Amino acid sequence: MRTTVFHRLDATNLMRRLALGVWVALLGTTVYGGDIVVWSAGAAQTPLSILIQDYQKTSSNTIAVEFAPVGVLVKRLADGGRPDVLIVSQDALANVEKNAWSVPHTAAPIGRVGVGIAIKEGAPAPDISTPDALRQTLLNAKSLTYMDPTKGTSGKHFASVLDQLGIAEQVRAKTTLGDVGFVVEPVARGDIELGIQQITEILPVKGAKLLGPLPDALQKITVYVIALGAQTHDAVAARDFMTFVRSQRSQAVFVSSGFAAP
Repeated sequence: MRTTVFHRLDATNLMRRLALGVWVALLGTTVYGGDIVVWSAGAAQTPLSILIQDYQKTSSNTIAVEFAPVGVLVKRLADGGRPDVLIVSQDALANVEKNAWSVPHTAAPIGRVGVGIAIKEGAPAPDISTPDALRQTLLNAKSLTYMDPTKGTSGKHFASVLDQLGIAEQVRAKTTLGDVGFVVEPVARGDIELGIQQITEILPVKGAKLLGPLPDALQKITVYVIALGAQTHDAVAARDFMTFVRSQRSQAVFVSSGFAAP
C-alpha cells in the first residue's frame, strides 16, 4: 500500500519520530507499507507516537501516521485524501461527518486540552494570570508566535483572543505565524519571546517552558475525537487500532502527555 505524507518535519521532530518507530516523511515524499493510515491533529502527536510504538509490538497491523493542523487535514480530506483513521477536533467533526469523510457514529473522544503560553527555559516569567495581565504581557513582548489561524485550532482561537483584548493590530508586526508542527520551537531556541499553542504541543519541546494556560475567561478547551475513515481499506484493522487508542491504559498515556480525560 502507498500513502503520501504531507506533514513538514524539522530535524528535531524527525529524530523523535524515527526513535519511536513511526513512519513519516518529508512533504511530497511517499511512504510504503503501512496497513493502517492514520491522519492526526498535531495536538495528539506525543501520546499517539508512543501508543503506535506500543501497538506495533503486539499487533500484526502496522501504522503510517501523518500529523498536521486540523485545518490542513480538513483541506486534504476535501481534496480527496482518505485515511483509515482520523483524529480531529470535535469542532471539525461536524464538517467531517457532513461530507461523509468518516463512518457515521464511529467518532469517540480521546482527550481534551487547553491553550497555553511558552517561554524559553530560564527566561523571566511574565504575568498571564488575568486577561489584563496577559494583555500587558503581550504588548510588552518583543516577539510572539502562534499557529496560522487558517490552519490550526489554537491559532484560530488565539487570533480571537487578540481581538477580544483589542491588541490584534498592535502585535501584528512582531508576530510570526506558525505553519505546522511545534510552533514554540523558536521560543525554545531563544529566537522568539512568547509562543502560544495547545499545551500538549508545548510540553514535548525541549528548551521551552509552559508559562501557564490562558486565563479562564480567554481559554478554549478542545476535545479531540478518533473516527473511522469512510473509505478505509481494512475496517477490522482500523477498528482494532481505535479500540487500542481508547483503552484505559492508552488514556493514561494521553493524560501523562498533557491531555485531560475526555
